[in-house]
Order: sequence, then C-alpha cells, then structure tokens
Amino acid sequence: MLGWIVAILAVLIGAFYLLSGHSSAVAEMEETERWLFAIAAALMGLYAVYLLSGHGGRIGQALRHLGIWIGLGLVLIVGYTYREDVSIIANRVAGELLPPGETITVSPNPGGGPASVRIRQRRDGHFTARAQINGANMLMLVDTGASTVVLKPADAERAGIDTSALSFTVPVRTANGTGFAAPVRLRSMSIGPIVVEDVEALVAKPGSLSESLLGMSFLRRLRSYEFSGDYLTLRG
Repeated sequence: MLGWIVAILAVLIGAFYLLSGHSSAVAEMEETERWLFAIAAALMGLYAVYLLSGHGGRIGQALRHLGIWIGLGLVLIVGYTYREDVSIIANRVAGELLPPGETITVSPNPGGGPASVRIRQRRDGHFTARAQINGANMLMLVDTGASTVVLKPADAERAGIDTSALSFTVPVRTANGTGFAAPVRLRSMSIGPIVVEDVEALVAKPGSLSESLLGMSFLRRLRSYEFSGDYLTLRG
C-alpha cells in the first residue's frame, strides 16, 4: 500500500509540472517548482528504499507496479507533447459522429478572444446551425444569399417576439415567391461560443417560410466564414 501511495503522489506531482507547460532548467525554476521537484525526488527515493527492503518479499510485484506508473507518466508526456494533433483528430471524429447542425468548438480562447466552430453539412447539401436567439434554441438554415437573418413566426415567438404586434411591410423573396416580413432587432444571437449582439433581422409572415434563415446580418459581423468540403467554419 505504501508503494502505491508514493508512486501515485510522485506521478501526480510530475504530471502537474509537465502540464504546466514549463521547461526551464533547475537553476531557472521558481521556488514553488523547486519544492515540487524536491518532494517528487524524496518520494521516489522513499519508494526505492521500499523496493530494496523487500517489504513482504514482493519486490517483483512492486517493480511491476512501478513500471505501470512510469508507463502512465510517459503516456501523459506524449499526450501533452502532441496535444494539438490529438485535438485535430478528436474534432474530426466528433464531426463525423455528431448530427448535422451541432457545432464543434475548434479553437476556444479562455481569455475571451476569437473562437471557431465547425458545422457539418446535411445530406441535402445545405448547412443547418443550432443557434440561440435571445436565449432560445433553434435550428437555422445557413443562407449567404439572404441579406438578413429571417425568422419564421414560431421561432420569433420562442425568442420572445410578439408577432401579433408586427407590421409585415418588407417584401422578401422566398422559395414560394415574393412574401412580406416585419423588421426586428435581436438582442443577442449565438452559435456555440460565438456571440453577436443587436442583430438586424426579419420575421416572415405566417405561412411563407418553412425554415428560419441564418443570413448576412449575422455572418458579415464574424471575423470570417468558410465552406470547405462537408464543413462550414465560422470564426468569431
């Protein structure tokens, strides 16, 4: 039991240092890092004494345990070294498994900077984004030919818009011909970690639109957007 405890503590301390991203020499280490390494060395020394003492006549078993923990430590080191490659592979696998419309965060920035999301293409060749408008979740068809975001009445009501008070005076072209819509302003609109506030939009007249459209009034306020193969990448 003592050997397990010592090995676990030593590996945890080593992993903490490795994952911190520092690679300075001992002379350049901060005082906290020196203490961590001193404690790790002391623990490993204690474990070596435990092995040499032949506690309970189980030196072979203890050596196997030590080998296991050394192997786990090496896996941590390799995983951290190739973390970017692993992240790319993980995102690719997730993109194939998740249904169309689900967003995959590609490069989140904890400091509040730009982030990117990827959306997988539907079987019919279109892209559907799972968006939040004024806090309400809804699916929207990405349409770069639409000058603004266009909501069908049911989605507008979910977003807290009183459709009975709207005036449908703006002519718009739809798949069914020319229809009319009402201008509105959306308090906030987000896709994954990308958030845009005060978005210009239209609410389509009832019966004229089967899917809400993610148009240019949202897309043009992004850093960029790109269609590549089966994916659409949005950069906030």
